[in-house]
Amino acid sequence: MLRYFNSCSKGRGAWLLMAFIALMLECAALYFQHVMKLQPCVMCIYERIALLGIIAAGLIGAIAPQNRLLRWLAIIVWIYSAWRGLDLAWEHTMLQLYPSPFASCDFFVNFPEWLPLNQWVPAVFEATGDCSVRQWIFLGWDMPQWLIGVFAVYLLMAIIVTLSQFFAAKQK
Repeated sequence: MLRYFNSCSKGRGAWLLMAFIALMLECAALYFQHVMKLQPCVMCIYERIALLGIIAAGLIGAIAPQNRLLRWLAIIVWIYSAWRGLDLAWEHTMLQLYPSPFASCDFFVNFPEWLPLNQWVPAVFEATGDCSVRQWIFLGWDMPQWLIGVFAVYLLMAIIVTLSQFFAAKQK
């Protein structure tokens, strides 16, 4: 099995599929915001950034999947983005399930001065909602709970692909 994942990591298809799925999740977030009129909170914006990191990892991996350096860079970005996204989604879920006046998210997103995404693209990165409000529920789970599953799958796959790098690829 690990040889199979090693082989997949050396082709563009798997990397592009990963980036495409994350892009579709980003599109879904924009649909929820602009069509369904749900207000994204600060945590939602940070979770979007984590998904953008996964898209970036997929594109880096697709540039030259045979190049070991680029492949490892893509894997590192993938692991970091998936871990950070899982951490953010977990924290967001805890804020929603166990609201407290002592634990809340920031009022405004905090991007570095050199990358003020909320000023450059406010339609995507401006937070107007409250983190503790549950605005959307599907099959009993709200959006951050679904994102826990999404980021956990991305992280699990990243770990498997990382381990597979130490096994020779399957010969065709």
